[in-house]
Amino acid sequence: MKPTKTIPTFKDENEEREFWEKSDTLDYFDTSNAKVVRFPNLKKTTKSISIRLPVDMLDELKVRANSIDVPYQSFIKMLLQEGLSARGNI
Repeated sequence: MKPTKTIPTFKDENEEREFWEKSDTLDYFDTSNAKVVRFPNLKKTTKSISIRLPVDMLDELKVRANSIDVPYQSFIKMLLQEGLSARGNI
């Protein structure tokens, strides 16, 4: 299938973002020869958050993380991932 429309010129990223949010890419790109690719070195975007934990809970997290030789913040992410996976949300 050949694309039927020409991609317009955008004045900035916001205009382009708005355009693609409303447009179907199949109208602009020929996907008949598309190939699956992997980007193994890309890392997920992360965002810092602040969370208040009881001191005894944080101490216990640090002890458990240390027992498996993992930084405690990574251990917390592991626990969150396990919890989300157990609920079928991921």
